[in-house]
Amino acid sequence: MGIIGSIIIGILAGFLAGKILKGSGFGLVVNLIVGIIGGVLGGWMFGLLGLSINGFIGSLVTSTIGAIVLLWIVSLFKRG
Repeated sequence: MGIIGSIIIGILAGFLAGKILKGSGFGLVVNLIVGIIGGVLGGWMFGLLGLSINGFIGSLVTSTIGAIVLLWIVSLFKRG
């Protein structure tokens, strides 16, 4: 998958994570950043568990789960 595909997945993953955890998105740029970092985090977490999901949908699921974990971690620091 090329850079354009990764950007699209990052935007979608960040948007979905924002909807799941906060009920609203954070804007295009922040969604992109959260989605890309979430993709890296999700890929790392799935690798630790020995899981591999391929294709567009698999990448989207992995990135979204990583973005959700990232937003959850950030929310822990914001509360305290």
